[in-house]
Amino acid sequence: MKIAFPTQENIGFDSMVYSHFGSARFFIIVDENTGDSGTVENHDLNHTHGMCNPVGALGGKKVDAVVAGGIGGGALNKFNGAGIKVYRGVEGTVSENLEMIKSGKLPGYSVEHVCLHQHRNGGCAH
Repeated sequence: MKIAFPTQENIGFDSMVYSHFGSARFFIIVDENTGDSGTVENHDLNHTHGMCNPVGALGGKKVDAVVAGGIGGGALNKFNGAGIKVYRGVEGTVSENLEMIKSGKLPGYSVEHVCLHQHRNGGCAH
């Protein structure tokens, strides 16, 4: 399974998972099976609030899942419509969140968990 993790820094598995998917500068994409990884810049970083294209933000890279500390309802619905699972990321690194996925401890997102509005720093108010 290929998984995209939103980050503000491009340091691979040591990158901290960012608090809001659509505002992340980068996505670290990891193949859970092989351990291979790569980085994609967010191609939809400067979108108007509520007008995101989360699948397009990945620059054409195909993924099976994404991890997000926070995500809006529109983005969640777009991922779900594309068959992409969305996990609720926890504070920590890509590596730590990946281990939680592998151990079945990282929950999926549902509409009850989405961000209702954003703070100036890109985080969301839950």
